[in-house]
Amino acid sequence: MNGREVEAPRGSNLLEACRAQGYDVPSLCYLPGVHEAGICRVCLVEVETGGRRSLQASCVYPVSAGIKVYPDSPRARRARKRVVELLLSEHEVDCTNCVRNLNCELQTLADEMGIRKLRVTGEKRHYPVYDKNPFIVRDYNKCVKCRRCEAVCRNVQGVDVYAARNRGFDTVIAPAFMKDLSEVDCISCGQCVLACPTGALREREYIDEVWRAIEDPDKFVIVQTAPAIQVTLGEAFGLDPGAPVRGKLAAALRRLGFDRVFTTELAADLTVVEEANELLARLQGRGRLPLISSCSPGWVKYCEHFYPEFVDNLSTCKSPMEMFGALAKTYYAEKEGLDPGKMVVVGVMPCTAKKFEAARPELATRGRRDVDYVLTTRELARMLRQAGIRFDQLPEEDFDQPLGTATGAAAIFAATGGVMEAAVRTAAALAGDTKAPVKLEFKEFRGLKGIKEARVKLAGRELRLAVASGTRNARRLLERIKSGEKFHFIEIMACPGGCIGGGGQPVMGRLGRREKEMVDRRMQRAKTLYKIDLNKDIRRAHENPAVKQIYSEYLGNPLSEKAREILHTHYTPRKRAVNRWLH
Repeated sequence: MNGREVEAPRGSNLLEACRAQGYDVPSLCYLPGVHEAGICRVCLVEVETGGRRSLQASCVYPVSAGIKVYPDSPRARRARKRVVELLLSEHEVDCTNCVRNLNCELQTLADEMGIRKLRVTGEKRHYPVYDKNPFIVRDYNKCVKCRRCEAVCRNVQGVDVYAARNRGFDTVIAPAFMKDLSEVDCISCGQCVLACPTGALREREYIDEVWRAIEDPDKFVIVQTAPAIQVTLGEAFGLDPGAPVRGKLAAALRRLGFDRVFTTELAADLTVVEEANELLARLQGRGRLPLISSCSPGWVKYCEHFYPEFVDNLSTCKSPMEMFGALAKTYYAEKEGLDPGKMVVVGVMPCTAKKFEAARPELATRGRRDVDYVLTTRELARMLRQAGIRFDQLPEEDFDQPLGTATGAAAIFAATGGVMEAAVRTAAALAGDTKAPVKLEFKEFRGLKGIKEARVKLAGRELRLAVASGTRNARRLLERIKSGEKFHFIEIMACPGGCIGGGGQPVMGRLGRREKEMVDRRMQRAKTLYKIDLNKDIRRAHENPAVKQIYSEYLGNPLSEKAREILHTHYTPRKRAVNRWLH
């Protein structure tokens, strides 16, 4: 390499070998283990074999003994620069109006390569913006055809919505027949948005609608924040991955002008109580086993499309976000003497699928939508910047009461395995097995492994439990069940790592260059959540005093008639759509 002998692992590619030696060869389409196709040609290096030099896409060129590589030769640098110029010649270069401005991989590459003017100009295609669904917007005028969205959708999530249509200059990466994502089997998880290097894919933004609600004197606007936000929002303001910002989050939302600032964690505790009771009821023969969690709307939609035979296995519990919205417009409205018709409930979520979930007709209570608007972590960060709020300088404040109290069990909801661990803590207590020691930590459910399994004794009975994150892993687990394996309780999250890896989380502007950082960030976020749980005085959901108060004042008992009216729902099998152009 540049005349110096180096070693690289057998089976690796030249791109990884160059980076290991300190040569930051750029790339755009490359995602290790997910997408290694050499499509964009941004990673060109000069390779000498047999006395002849040629330019090769380093991400797909295997290392071998004896080859000579020149990662930063003048020829390679000129070629890479020309490739980026060609990409920009087809790109809608309107950076200041783009949601990815200053956080765009193409923009970063152009800056690092010193591209100050476009030497290549020519015809451009002009596509309409596809924004008819409530969760993801597609803008092909900004697409660089890297096909990372397609690879993530197929290889990570197992959904396979995207594919290349047409050829050459007319190529687009799209669902079949250019359909809207709501018309195909898209589960709205947003992993394609995280993978997209430009602004070609983005969440459907509701910032303006939320501002209008806040500014309307006739509206009473309540905001709720998911457990994951307290360990991810700080990253959007330069804080370390996983930095805990619970107090600053409450202070920031209050300064934006929301009338009440609550945490979804209360509803997470409530979900645990209802779901644990539902598990015990099904173990007694009242319902199908295995019971499968329904907190993740992306997973629920995946089940409806791809495994409708398991819809009756889904927990009837609404997600914590929806439970909170329903409680806000019933219990809290009655308690505070508010008109629910003038209430607006806003959710701050780590997930684009929550936008889809909020619009589901099944998730309405007494004729009103449970949640009116959903903002992702990224949208909240943009909203705070619009308001000129210096997030890192805010004081620590607490959430409002009575819907702002949470246990440690609620915090770990955001990590894969957290729902299972929280539910087992409470189910064990409700089962009344006084002989067994109280166990609060179940390490077998922790970590980022795609499928985790454990056996737990509950009231003298051994239960087989499983946790899956990422819908491709869910497919593997469900196929095992279909082949005859028996489980009692399963937690499934649509996004890898759970909500900490949700499609609405902060985007890394150099994902194609620092891929390992994404996994490291998820691990750090989860680590902080478990630390929050460990430091809580109350770590079991059913012991939350606010939850006890809600049952005593309003709901009665878990699974009561009123609890089923407000906290539970149903799901419906969906027809499969034609996702791909060719099968």
